[in-house]
Amino acid sequence: MRWLGLDVGEKTIGVAISDEEEVIATPLRTLSRHGGMRDLEAVAAVLHELGAGGLVLGLPLQMNGREGDAARRVRDLGQRLATHLRCPVEHWDERFSTVQAERALLEGDLTRRRRRQVIDKVAATIILQSFLDHRSSGMPGQGAPA
Repeated sequence: MRWLGLDVGEKTIGVAISDEEEVIATPLRTLSRHGGMRDLEAVAAVLHELGAGGLVLGLPLQMNGREGDAARRVRDLGQRLATHLRCPVEHWDERFSTVQAERALLEGDLTRRRRRQVIDKVAATIILQSFLDHRSSGMPGQGAPA
């Protein structure tokens, strides 16, 4: 099954896709946020276009592991997506994913403008790859509390 990884921000949603073997995550695109049903439909369109069967949403936990307002907003979006799309929705700890993405892009010597264009989908890729790696390891538990 293919998974979509989502890095949900206030203005954009970074999107990554896995291969069917659930081994490799690849950056896909960045969606603009419009709120409400428009966001649900945008994610639904990508999910159906690529034949993905589930979603992994990065959960922005605080440094102490607790959920703040941002995490509650992502959980709310996840619930609405699960209801709207009738597919599995997982939440995955995304602490440091944007920092990792920024570091990788800096090492790739991308300009500041180009980094801003791709940072969200690269962060979504890091979130999704972490989820896939954990699943393949056979280790119990989740990357984010349920």
